[in-house]
Amino acid sequence: MPHDGSLLQATVVFLLAVVLLVPLAQRLKLGAVPGYLLAGILIGPSVLGLLGNPDNVARLSEMGVVMLLFVIGLELSPRRLWTMRRALFGVGSLQVGLTAAVLGLLAYWLFGQSKAAAVVLGLGLALSSTAFGLQVLAERKDLGKPHGRLAVAILLFQDIAAIPLIAVVPLLGGDVSRADEGTWPLVGVAVGIGVIIIGGRYLMTPVFKWTVGSGLPELSTATALLVVLGTAWVMEHVGISMALGAFLAGVLMAESPFRHELETQIEPLKGLLLGLFFVGVGMSADLRLLFGMPLAVLGLTLLLVGVKLPLLVALGRTAGGLNRPQALCLGVVLASGGEFAFVVFKLALEHQVLEQQVHDLLVLAITLSMAVVPLVMMALSRQLRDPDATRPTPETDH
Repeated sequence: MPHDGSLLQATVVFLLAVVLLVPLAQRLKLGAVPGYLLAGILIGPSVLGLLGNPDNVARLSEMGVVMLLFVIGLELSPRRLWTMRRALFGVGSLQVGLTAAVLGLLAYWLFGQSKAAAVVLGLGLALSSTAFGLQVLAERKDLGKPHGRLAVAILLFQDIAAIPLIAVVPLLGGDVSRADEGTWPLVGVAVGIGVIIIGGRYLMTPVFKWTVGSGLPELSTATALLVVLGTAWVMEHVGISMALGAFLAGVLMAESPFRHELETQIEPLKGLLLGLFFVGVGMSADLRLLFGMPLAVLGLTLLLVGVKLPLLVALGRTAGGLNRPQALCLGVVLASGGEFAFVVFKLALEHQVLEQQVHDLLVLAITLSMAVVPLVMMALSRQLRDPDATRPTPETDH
């Protein structure tokens, strides 16, 4: 752990880079995520070296992903899932399945990856960035439009699909020994999930009644943080990812009368920690690879966007019933790689499913894809204008 001086210095450097670069990226109409990535690249070891060790950032930035999954869980009440079922499970599963199949086969045949690596690569690269996609749609005021609703459904399905993928990666690495280390790993998992379900059903409502009744806003924030981080900690200690614990907690609280209270308390922290997550990603991007193997890095980036974009446009037109500009907007918004790909690939590296160089190339390609997508959106701005948006449509909402 760094001593207080270096921790304070790291915090100041992080905040300064974010305050300077994120507004600049938004002014250039690139969005906040490329700003965070650029901040990470600049202050990381590849450029200025102001923060030398990305691992120090990584542990704290994981909390951003944990909180993102908790907020996604809060959105997934059974009633909402049922109304979105066709778009969520139909179009969402088609998108993940088709994209994973195409990218996985390319990794296996064209790049000579092992079967396990090809599975991880295909599924990991099929995921898009929830933080990035939702922010772009919100900036364009498209969240309520047909392509915005379909994008939200696909992103939710991807986030659900990421959870079993995170759980399966160690098995693909053949790391069965870890599963046998304890005499009762499955019992531990069952007990952990049971504790979260019972706690979520019977303890949360009286606890939140008490904290809200106290009239202290900081107590509500502390309770919300305790729910998220406590469930993440329980799941980590029984051998399941923290992200799954946070997601389960969110789903359990989705029907709670204090759901909005929770979301309000978590949202600002989630935004800042997700920003830290993207800064950490930018710091871990190895620019020497870009200069040493420019064709490989740029080729991978263009291949990723070039495979996902037409597939998404075709799905939007056929399965989603969108017109051409709406389908094109859906394709562009979801064409980049996503934050969960970083989590999946890091796990795959730890369990020796991916080699170090492949991992570094993928991290750089996904980082660049997030920077490329806003440029594609600016280049296609004329084609993205929706003529139907100006006149009322008979199918307002289904």
